[in-house]
Amino acid sequence: MPKAARVYVRYVEAVNKVVGRIVMYLIFVMMGVLLYASFSRTVIGMPVNWAMEMGQFLLAAYYLLGGGYSLQINAHVRMDLLYSRLSPRKMAFTDTLTAFCLIFYLSTLLLGGISSTEYAITYKQVNYTSWAPLLWPIKSIMTFGIFLMLLQAIAIFFKDLARFRGEEVA
Repeated sequence: MPKAARVYVRYVEAVNKVVGRIVMYLIFVMMGVLLYASFSRTVIGMPVNWAMEMGQFLLAAYYLLGGGYSLQINAHVRMDLLYSRLSPRKMAFTDTLTAFCLIFYLSTLLLGGISSTEYAITYKQVNYTSWAPLLWPIKSIMTFGIFLMLLQAIAIFFKDLARFRGEEVA
């Protein structure tokens, strides 16, 4: 693997590791928000109208910002029905094709995210609920998460290509 690709992989994986390790604690924030909503509604008798929506925003941030880290540690779902029967070289080839398809998908998703975020900022888009929060913050976070996943998918492509060629990946 060329030195530039090794440096790229090292830096992208370092960024995704830091972001993923920080973002994993968002689940506790989301749990706190939802517990507060439940407590407020059942014990105090005063439901809050923003809690469920905030929980959804936190879950979206948790899922998308942690996506790159999940790809990095290979924690995603894979169909191993035929894959596990392949030789290591054929596995690497299959992974290279899969990574290429993932890069195409995430690129398309990123373009849509950028367009949607730009629209939300330009027109001060709000959600159609009684809370009516601005949508540009969560759309920006989601687009950034997609961007991190795209960078990680490219790093995975480089690593899989090197494995297919029989080169050392490090």
